[in-house]
Amino acid sequence: MRKILTLVSIALIGLTAKAQDSNQGLKGAWFATSQFGYQQTKTGDVKNTSLSVLPIVGTFVTPSVAVGAGIGYINIKADSKAGTAANTDLIVIQPLARKYWNVAGSLYFFGQLALPVITGKEKESELKVSQVGLSLSGGFDYFVTKNFSVEFSYDLANFTSTTLDPKNGEKTTVTNFGLAHVANIESFYNGALGGSNPNLTSPLSVGFKFIF
Repeated sequence: MRKILTLVSIALIGLTAKAQDSNQGLKGAWFATSQFGYQQTKTGDVKNTSLSVLPIVGTFVTPSVAVGAGIGYINIKADSKAGTAANTDLIVIQPLARKYWNVAGSLYFFGQLALPVITGKEKESELKVSQVGLSLSGGFDYFVTKNFSVEFSYDLANFTSTTLDPKNGEKTTVTNFGLAHVANIESFYNGALGGSNPNLTSPLSVGFKFIF
């Protein structure tokens, strides 16, 4: 009887520990992902492109909430038969927080709040560019395995303040608020960067995430 009780006790302890681990979910796990965005607009022989690559590292502070930060690169370019009208290289530093909700099985929906800080220069005119923003996005995360997932996200709302500082002349500050990446764009903003979007970033992005 004692042996049976001992075995039952060990089994119960094991089941309890397993249940506790299950309740913890991803809490304490780290993740690494890299978001990629691309957008192109072509009118006649004029082609405007925006390319962004943003590696992100973060950790789950609760089973469904994660915090992290990304450091990445954006290139905005305007080309035509006459040559390159604008070519802008930018560095992005972006702290962020995410909340996950399970949709079904391995599919999750997440909401993300980010604070991107962007700085760089337009090479053709030596125009200095800096931007501070607040961005709300939503997306889906599909876990192919417990350590690997594919995610898609879309910009839902954003607020940005962008400063354009030319080599000669006065600074221009553009303040912008957009829903679903739609907003009015000040004409000088587009003309200076050639191929820019309302907030220097592509609205749609895709990434691959590793959890460890």
